[in-house]
Amino acid sequence: MTGNPGLLPSPAFLPGVSRLVTLALEEDIGPGDITTDAIIDPQAKGKALIRAKEPLVLAGLDVARGVFLRLDPEVCFSAHRPDGCHLAAGEEIAVVEGRYRALLTGERTALNFLQRLSGVATHVRAFISQMPVSGPRITDTRKTLPGWRVLEKYAVRVGGASNHRMGLYDGVLIKDNHIAASGGITEAVRRAKKAAPHTLAIEVEAANLDQFQEALEAGADIIMCDNMDDESIQKAIHLSRGKALLEVSGGVTRSRLEKLASMGVDIVSVGALTHAARAVDISMDVYG
Repeated sequence: MTGNPGLLPSPAFLPGVSRLVTLALEEDIGPGDITTDAIIDPQAKGKALIRAKEPLVLAGLDVARGVFLRLDPEVCFSAHRPDGCHLAAGEEIAVVEGRYRALLTGERTALNFLQRLSGVATHVRAFISQMPVSGPRITDTRKTLPGWRVLEKYAVRVGGASNHRMGLYDGVLIKDNHIAASGGITEAVRRAKKAAPHTLAIEVEAANLDQFQEALEAGADIIMCDNMDDESIQKAIHLSRGKALLEVSGGVTRSRLEKLASMGVDIVSVGALTHAARAVDISMDVYG
């Protein structure tokens, strides 16, 4: 993937992002930026250059722009490259022009968003780089930073992977504790089918082949092979014969993806796409 990731909505307009930007600025500024307010004239203006300091896949430009605009609506944020681009170390990302106070006060918050989201996108791109185009769909999970979910899932898509359910409200996933609390897979699926809208697929987590078979017979639409070895997954594929989508989750590494793709699984969900990503190095330097 290169350039803008296409149909992705700008993260600046995703639910909760505006509130998150407000919280981040409140956390950093508190009652005021003591240093900047003490030494910078309120009307002094200048520019700042944001630059990649290591190879990365860019994500989060609109959120960074939103940080500066929240501090001063007259700030001009000019991005040199769009989200989704791969940048080499030293490449310019954007120029921010306006009152120095807004630039200096917003610097760390804007960079925090850019570094974290670009880190996720970069990690995802590296994770799936060796996957064939015809391979299984690689998705994230709900293992995201509290409050950052819509942004991290945006970054996952910028990186080239797909999203699993956004939260508990937009997908039925019957997990081990649901099964234990409801009396078994068959009963849990029956209750879910009775209560959930017909437009929602019913997914069941299976820890072994017996549970897989029970979920299949209960009419699950998707069955997640949770922490199963390759031999068990191969048997599950044989049992399914296309009756349900087969998802693999748990302990999935980059080196294992190619093997799973060759086996013919439909979906691979990987919590590490978000929880194991590190922030990349991005700098901002004032000039002019």
